[in-house]
Amino acid sequence: MPIPAIHAEFIGSSSLMRVLLAFDKFKDSLTARQACEHAARALRELHGGWSFDCCPLADGGEGFAEILTAAAGAALTSATVAGPRDGRPVTAHFGLVPAGNIPAAARALLTLPALAHDAPVAVVELAQASGLALLPPKQRDLWWTTTLGTGQLIRLAAEKFGARAVVLGVGGSATHDLGLGALAALGLKFLSADGDPLHPPLPVHWVKLARITGKISPSLPPIRIACDVSSPLLGPHGAAAVYGPQKGLQAADLRRLDHASARVALMLGAHSGRSDTLMDVPGTGAAGGTAFGLLCAAGAQLVPGSALVAAWLDLDARLSAADLVLTGEGRFDASTLAGKGPGAVLARAGVLGKPVHVFAGAAEIVPAMAGVQPHVITPAGTPHATALRDTAANLVRAVRAAFP
Repeated sequence: MPIPAIHAEFIGSSSLMRVLLAFDKFKDSLTARQACEHAARALRELHGGWSFDCCPLADGGEGFAEILTAAAGAALTSATVAGPRDGRPVTAHFGLVPAGNIPAAARALLTLPALAHDAPVAVVELAQASGLALLPPKQRDLWWTTTLGTGQLIRLAAEKFGARAVVLGVGGSATHDLGLGALAALGLKFLSADGDPLHPPLPVHWVKLARITGKISPSLPPIRIACDVSSPLLGPHGAAAVYGPQKGLQAADLRRLDHASARVALMLGAHSGRSDTLMDVPGTGAAGGTAFGLLCAAGAQLVPGSALVAAWLDLDARLSAADLVLTGEGRFDASTLAGKGPGAVLARAGVLGKPVHVFAGAAEIVPAMAGVQPHVITPAGTPHATALRDTAANLVRAVRAAFP
């Protein structure tokens, strides 16, 4: 996706400079909020008269619940639930936001039934309970991972805290279980031919799966999945082919996993009374098919993730008020321009004619256009482990160098 040209020029060292800091995370190094804070501190030390608006971004993965909950003036709640592998528990956080605190534009994108101003809306982040970052590299094997803990979070938010709707971010998953783990927590049962329960229904055990029983409680609140992934469930652009390798899938196992996924998806569709064509819907491959499972059996709906986050954070108004914009993330590549937060900032800033500086740990592509200034913060030749360790220092140094 081309980035619109930005025609405004940086206006120097004006004491009235208003700076918007809209960073996404630097994966395995800095959260989005930490990146914003480090950049703001570096600028504040050099330009004490400038004002700063920190607007950390989220793409549905790590930070989604914290950022949206904080932006709505609410607090996080913690719970102990099943982690992604071997039944080991994790402490996960989710938000409970009064519906009236959600900006009108974000509520419109969610297309929720009318809710009272104080009705709680749960903001759940799949990565908190079922995320890849929760596992060391040697433990990353999608045949053995589950979304059970994510389903437990949704159920807890609804039953204990009275959530009237759930907004689910599905980035950063360690799983390819089609959301069956989450559905098991929400009421479905997965049985072998002998009637033995498969709990959780891990992909490695799908060969034993013969029957699906049970039902999702009719009192389950509406679920909206924030997602910019366009992958369908199956095929060369599907969940396994595109995202499986980073979750431990070996190339020789791709066809076997896709065939197993198709079989299970057909069973789930038959049990839920849903058409087989749901597997072809763009986005159903998100989070290893979790989007498919929740759409199929729990009546969830997809919403555009970057648009939702931008509306929730009131990003257009904050861009309009800024004289200068700083954004960035760990790696700037084609996916940045295809729906991720910094790409959305570039596109929206371009429409408004705002100058933008992009800071990245690494860059596969570098935007070259009027008004956009890229900065790769990692010194050439730095080993990856060292770059991760020194990200904060590298970001501060690069920001200082850009605005002496």
